[in-house]
Amino acid sequence: MNSQRSAPIGRPRGFDADEALDKAMRVFWQNGYEGASLPDLTEAMGISRTSMYAAFGNKEELFRKALARYADGPASYGAEAVAEPTAREVATIFLHGAVRSATLPGYPTGCLSLRASLIGGEDGQVIRQLLTDWRNETSAMLQKRFQRAVDEDDLPAGTDPATLTRYVMTIGNGIAVQAAGGAPRDELQLIADAVLRSWPPVLGQS
Repeated sequence: MNSQRSAPIGRPRGFDADEALDKAMRVFWQNGYEGASLPDLTEAMGISRTSMYAAFGNKEELFRKALARYADGPASYGAEAVAEPTAREVATIFLHGAVRSATLPGYPTGCLSLRASLIGGEDGQVIRQLLTDWRNETSAMLQKRFQRAVDEDDLPAGTDPATLTRYVMTIGNGIAVQAAGGAPRDELQLIADAVLRSWPPVLGQS
């Protein structure tokens, strides 16, 4: 009788969960949530459907894990930005990060969140809400940081942190949309730099 323990059924030798999750993230990034089929995902991940379910759960659970990986990786510039000492540096790190993330070599262009939001069926409602909540968390984080900048006189008195947050987020989203449409990094960087040259913008001031 063979005493060696066999590998789990459906799970190939050398299975790397981190690498497989990264590949799943790229599929969702490229195709959106509903556009990413299970065959697309398992083929890219190099595992069977059985292995995918065993390691990551169903498609929705896999997407949640892929989004978390995206947030901690390509989209980590949001959390990095709010740690900067001035509002201008916050905006600089955020917008430069948006350009870099949307044009990463070897990855789909644009933003995973925006691409995955392009879903219309009822099955996608949970994912749409998940992405809305994720973007709202980023907005709340920026708004809190800009409020602190107002309180510390780093931004002009009368600046509305909520409006300033929407402004920065809109520019960042626009950069992602332009990147998805084929705009090169250097052109997008020019846009970000133009915004920063006029910092702080005159928004919501009395």
